[in-house]
Amino acid sequence: MALPTHPNIFTLVHVFSIISLAYSQNDTTQKRFPAILIFGDSLVDTGNNNYITTPLRANHAPYGESFPNEVPTGRFSDGKVISDFLASALALKELVPPVLDPKLTNEDILTGVCFASAGSGYHDLTNALYNSISVMKQPDILKSYVDKLKGGVGEIKAQKIIGDSMVVVVAGSNDFLVNYYGIPARRNLFGLNLYQNSLLLRVQDFVKALYDIGCRNIMVAGLPPLGCGQGPSLIFTTCLDPKNSDSQTYNIKLQELLPQIQATLPGSKLVYADIFTPFVDMVTNPVKYGFLVTTKGCCGTGTFETGPLCSPLTPVCSNPAQYVFWDSIHPTQTAAGYISQYLQTNALSQF
Repeated sequence: MALPTHPNIFTLVHVFSIISLAYSQNDTTQKRFPAILIFGDSLVDTGNNNYITTPLRANHAPYGESFPNEVPTGRFSDGKVISDFLASALALKELVPPVLDPKLTNEDILTGVCFASAGSGYHDLTNALYNSISVMKQPDILKSYVDKLKGGVGEIKAQKIIGDSMVVVVAGSNDFLVNYYGIPARRNLFGLNLYQNSLLLRVQDFVKALYDIGCRNIMVAGLPPLGCGQGPSLIFTTCLDPKNSDSQTYNIKLQELLPQIQATLPGSKLVYADIFTPFVDMVTNPVKYGFLVTTKGCCGTGTFETGPLCSPLTPVCSNPAQYVFWDSIHPTQTAAGYISQYLQTNALSQF
């Protein structure tokens, strides 16, 4: 799929007229990472789909209802998503802006942006349904971003920012939910083992593409428990759906692959991010987290509503913080916060 060409990608240049000053002011602070760069799908997308032609958007009510003034931002949540909590934990910013936002500020650009796109995946066929920005194409936008950064602070400083940044990759779910499970012919053509391996080859190519651009600190998430998401034909109670086993086998392979990739990329640090464990734990041990509802989302019936189906006309629960899921697929702001806490302890701590 061709990369969506929205003029916002190429209008960043006007904000760089004083970016060198902003960098010099920001450079005096002591932070582990100067910026955060987010890649992947709707679990971390902060609003890029607002700026491309796609039916899969969350820039309408009731999305964002937990934000001040209940403003929908394009995040598939009642509020913040995982990427926002990670940026906050790194003392960078409270909200990670989408790279396509035409209102990006100097500080936004210096401290990192989000390249993720809801509905995206590693396989091109995965992205075709929603015309999302393919995960494999997201590094192309990063290149444009780096070029503009170089124009503002100079090549040496720009490369240092990119090289020292925390890079977070959360993708792969749609390659299974939309592609492998959604298209019977794909299952017949590949089989689970072969399909997982084909996906991991793309992960390797993707990480290499980020490395070639200058990224060095890369955290790659495995799959969430795919059987713990609701859909028209699935209402779970214990997260024992066979799809969860598929997630686990893929995650084991990914954990084994990342050190092998790192060995071929001098100076890189690749860390596996486990989002499966905290997801399952919240669903199977809800009281531990203060959740009351784990078998449906807060929006509508909670069994199939997401994106355009979770609309301003859809009734929502009175307290999203009591729900693990906001819509039929995505975690609430509260759940995303717990997932982020787990990643801080078990993944970020390894850098």
